[in-house]
Amino acid sequence: MGVRVASWKFYLTVLLLNDYLHRIFPSADGTQPTAIPTSALYCFTNFSCVISATFISDQVAEGRLGPSTVVLDHTSGFEGLLLVDDDLLGVIGHSNFGSIRATTCVYKGKWIYEVLISSQGLMQIGWCTLNCRFNQEEGVGDTSDSYAYDGNRVRKWNVTTTNYGKDGKLVEKDSSTWQLQGEPTVLITLAHIFNHFAPLMCKVYLVEDVLMTFLLSILEGGGAVEAHPLIQQLLDLMWLLMEDYEIHECLKQLLMSLLRAYRFSPIVPDLGLQIHYLRLTIAVLKHEKSRKYLLQNVLFDVLRSVVFFYIKSPLRVEEAGLQELIPTTWWPNRFNKEGKESKEVKEETAEERLRRRAYERGCQRLKKRIEVVEELQVQILKLLLNNKDHGGGGASRYIFLNKFRKFLQENASNRGNLTVLCPPEYMVCFLHRLISALRHYWDEHKVKNPSALSSEDAYVPPQLFYNGKVDYFDLQRLGGLLSHLKKTLKDDLASKANILIDPAELQAVTMDDLDEDEESAVSTAQRPSASLAIGGALARPSWLSSPTLGRANRFLSTAAVSLMTPRRSLGAMEKVKVRALNMEQRTEEDIEGSHGNEGLLLGKPAEEPEQPITENSLLEVLDGIVMMYNLSVHQQLGKMVGVSDDVNEYAMALKDTEEKISRCPKRRRDIHEELVKSQKVFSEKLNHLSRRLAWINVTIYSKEKMQDIYWLLRVCIRTIEHGDRIGSLFAFMPEFYLSVAMNSYSALKNYFSPVNSMEELPGYEETLTRLAAILAKHFADSRIVGTDIRDSLMQALASYVCYPHSLRAVERIPEDQRVSMMRNLLAPYEQRPWAQTNWILVRLWRGCGFGYRYTRLPHLLKTKPEDASLPSLQKPCPSTLLQRHMADLLRSDREMAPSFLNSVLNQLNWAFSEFIGMIQEIQQAAERLERNFVDSRQLKVCATCFDLSVSLLRVLEMTVTLAPEIFLDWSRPSSELLLRRLAQLLNQVLNRVTAERNLFDRVVNLRLPGLESVDHYPILVGVTGILVRLLVDTDFQGAERATAVLLADPCFQLRSIQYLLGHTEPLVLGMASPSADKKHFSLQSYTDYISQEELAKVEQMLGHLSEESKQAAASTLPTSEEDLCPICYAHPISAVFKPCSHKSCKACINQHLMNNKDCFFCKATITGVDDYIKPATS
Repeated sequence: MGVRVASWKFYLTVLLLNDYLHRIFPSADGTQPTAIPTSALYCFTNFSCVISATFISDQVAEGRLGPSTVVLDHTSGFEGLLLVDDDLLGVIGHSNFGSIRATTCVYKGKWIYEVLISSQGLMQIGWCTLNCRFNQEEGVGDTSDSYAYDGNRVRKWNVTTTNYGKDGKLVEKDSSTWQLQGEPTVLITLAHIFNHFAPLMCKVYLVEDVLMTFLLSILEGGGAVEAHPLIQQLLDLMWLLMEDYEIHECLKQLLMSLLRAYRFSPIVPDLGLQIHYLRLTIAVLKHEKSRKYLLQNVLFDVLRSVVFFYIKSPLRVEEAGLQELIPTTWWPNRFNKEGKESKEVKEETAEERLRRRAYERGCQRLKKRIEVVEELQVQILKLLLNNKDHGGGGASRYIFLNKFRKFLQENASNRGNLTVLCPPEYMVCFLHRLISALRHYWDEHKVKNPSALSSEDAYVPPQLFYNGKVDYFDLQRLGGLLSHLKKTLKDDLASKANILIDPAELQAVTMDDLDEDEESAVSTAQRPSASLAIGGALARPSWLSSPTLGRANRFLSTAAVSLMTPRRSLGAMEKVKVRALNMEQRTEEDIEGSHGNEGLLLGKPAEEPEQPITENSLLEVLDGIVMMYNLSVHQQLGKMVGVSDDVNEYAMALKDTEEKISRCPKRRRDIHEELVKSQKVFSEKLNHLSRRLAWINVTIYSKEKMQDIYWLLRVCIRTIEHGDRIGSLFAFMPEFYLSVAMNSYSALKNYFSPVNSMEELPGYEETLTRLAAILAKHFADSRIVGTDIRDSLMQALASYVCYPHSLRAVERIPEDQRVSMMRNLLAPYEQRPWAQTNWILVRLWRGCGFGYRYTRLPHLLKTKPEDASLPSLQKPCPSTLLQRHMADLLRSDREMAPSFLNSVLNQLNWAFSEFIGMIQEIQQAAERLERNFVDSRQLKVCATCFDLSVSLLRVLEMTVTLAPEIFLDWSRPSSELLLRRLAQLLNQVLNRVTAERNLFDRVVNLRLPGLESVDHYPILVGVTGILVRLLVDTDFQGAERATAVLLADPCFQLRSIQYLLGHTEPLVLGMASPSADKKHFSLQSYTDYISQEELAKVEQMLGHLSEESKQAAASTLPTSEEDLCPICYAHPISAVFKPCSHKSCKACINQHLMNNKDCFFCKATITGVDDYIKPATS
């Protein structure tokens, strides 16, 4: 476009104006003459006549009935679960075969319709008569009185289907061009033109089809955006000559058009369309006044600018030209039929090596093209984070900060409202681009201020969490609700951070919390149910409407209707949000601080170093990035791993099919043909998936993206470490910092590993150790009160000790922290979640117990493939160092050991009793003659109780092995009692499990799905391990005490011990003999899992008990029933209670007193227990 500048007067040629107006108001036949006579030129002298002639009232078209504007009919004729926009131009289906009509009827002539499809999947669009009725199974095209076209499957439908048409495209349209003709001459002042020209620039169709096209043509020459100053000059001109409301509307429509064009442009091999639109976006945002207006009013308020940072995945491989870009496909073949990685690494053949290298070269070509787009997106964020453009108000960065915080609040406070949330696939890309821009400015500040920290050492200082300068909305803090923390820790805030809490503010906070509760109840009652209905189509909130569809697309922009209406004022019910959104009014001084004002760093604790970190505004951006990861990024990273899993499954299926083809007999040509067809299907699918996986690996799982997540992990670790040093104020830290630390490590270990190795990251070992220290210290931290975060910490520590490299990291933390961790693990199990604690102790022992070296149970090895990533299926890696700490604690602390073991025995009694009760119900259900079903949830609970029983037995085995004196040194006050209780439980378990043809045996033989882990081996080897440690692997005195207590228990049966070695019990008279081929359980059958030395110890134990039981039977005197303990009826009365004088055996009363101080019979408080001596009879 020719523009001449002279004394701030701008001129434009009549030819240019005529060209522009002809494009807006074309002739009737749609043509434009190449040579235009002067009298026919459009100009503003005859402009009103042209407009009057053009905008004549609508004429009724022949053959058409209905309103002039065609919209969707949301009042009748629809079927299914539908979501319709306020402007009735967009619809989203949330059920199978949802159907809806438009509001126009045609009965004569030829008509066309135009539809924008913005999501993939099966869709049929067409015509139907008024008599056509839809239902849940039939829509347009499925009935005789309707006709439809399916672009996805390229078929037409009218009850039956036939091939028709071309592949459906997301968007396909020719862009108009604006060409300049002739030499510019000075005929009319531009200011005069803008009086008539400016109103036209507020029309969305003119902005998109003319203005945006013209601006794009300026950049078509290539080169840097700075090499095209004409766009900046045009924007200067528009701000100068257009009214504020006109330029505002024009810029808003321009950005919306750019966003739509970027989002819906098809993916081409060089990503040229996306690059073109991003370059124009950068050119517009480089204009300072335009950038600030758009930041303040448009980018986060009207449209969703996050879309600009997203690189969408192609719906089809062919669409993006990936076949040409990656002509050779490849996939790993490192898995066997069971899904396990092959132990023997096969040598790569020359052909496989060539394929792999060609595939990697194709991936590199794709990566270079995508990096161009990513760099442009980072440039956009650098413009938005500019803090040097102070002209005409605050710098862009501070406007961005306030809007960014509001964006985070919308996503944090509406976790259940999908129409408000930013889709996670957008959030992932936004996070990576924002990290790049943040680190750029962070390191730039470091260059100017050498004393500041580099981005490699970045962290968020703890004062941000309690000084109120940064809004965390309603997010949970480690110590609970913010209002509660302010009340309980107000003295610490005053002494440690010099922050005083006004009592009136505390009262106001309390009242606000009450108001919020009341309002939430009222709003829940008054709020209409979700904008979904079965068989109904309800309108969405106006600011979520079209022009785009789908969850991701609903998020893009507001509807044209809502763009023309101002936002409604907030009602009384939303005043809580208003308080939070007041953060939007913050200025640069509020954030960065000034003379005597520390800004965001107000209330610096004494524990924080004096070294400056960076600019305060960058700290808030960093805090927002951590929050973003917690909101949805981690979830999306885990979701996209599914493509890699699909590749592995298809690769195994293809390998298996090829092996079958090689084994197929030549005479079976029919089978051979079917196998070849399957091979072709698998190969085609793998070719498609391998190219799609290349795209995902470049955009989500590349080495650079992995380094971003690793950097974020280290940021969280440093932030937690600094927060931990400030004592009680650590409770103000939001929970998501701990969550992100755990989840980012999990993502690096589980999601990125197929592409890049975490071990190659710099400082990997140190980072692992620091994270281990955090988990070991804070899983039982009293400052953390949230149940969910405490459970997450416990689960993370349990997973940590399952893998050798992370377990070694736990062993590297300081000794005092290791001892403290073990002390917390040995706390009594009552009044806290104990299953995870027990699991951690079991993992520390696994590999050292009797027959406890298996990864998967012996009877499951051949039936269930192994998932190598599951923590429970890792190879045993015991920690002798942590076992030593446990033994020292149990020996030295005489109060800890009894309370811990008492709780373990209580839980074992409960878990095994529950298990027996449930298998009784299962057996009864299985024996009924009528058809019946066992609830899968009941089976799962039953298996869980069994697994808990086994793990508790292993913890007891661990304790007996590491510190046997707790049971056998009777100088300890509780040793005899603990040993008696242990013997009682062991005998109960043995009796229930070892009896032939009993309840346990029958349920195991049923092999019900869900009870795969229930078997003789795991529970019997656990019991055997304890008995061997007590009776064989101890000194003579200890063995004698253990033997005496075991034999004294009335439930002891020698046949249970004999059962362990396969000795069958003698037949009872009248009982049928077992079948000859029935296998009997015997530890001797498990030679791969039990060593010969262990078997010899079992045989020694059996011989010892056989001899001792004979002697005990010979020496036992009969006891009258009156002298038996009225509680257990197993031992003679030996104790009398004070003051109530009730009697029992010592074992029963001692066990009762460990949990309850009231008399077993009369509930009087027991003050003492004396020995009972039976008086002599006459």
